[in-house]
Amino acid sequence: MNITVDTNVLVRLVMEDDPKQARTARKFLTEASLIAIPSPVLCEFVWVLRKVYRLNDVDIITALRVLINVRQVKLDRPAVEMGIAMLEAGGDFADGVIAHEGRWLGGETYVSFDKEAVHLLQQRGVASRQLR
Repeated sequence: MNITVDTNVLVRLVMEDDPKQARTARKFLTEASLIAIPSPVLCEFVWVLRKVYRLNDVDIITALRVLINVRQVKLDRPAVEMGIAMLEAGGDFADGVIAHEGRWLGGETYVSFDKEAVHLLQQRGVASRQLR
């Protein structure tokens, strides 16, 4: 079966905070032929791990790398890699994903009121402008 996975399934799988749901998630994902993970799911996943479970960025990056390297997983790898690069630089995963997908959609310059996001993206060669 080809599936699209929701954030809560990934959280249960990684955090194992509900043993029954974790077993169910693991079994279902193991049996899937294809696991589609939309970028918004990963943005939510990172947010939940950071804000709810208080994981540090290193642990979040490790969880992301494990997920994206599962053979059956299909996702926007360049967007995820940009998100991970932002996390590694101390920024926000979602900002990296947004910047990447914006370029893919034809946007030439990332604009934001977020000074840190703009700075980190500029360091990665992404045309960015801080609004004031």
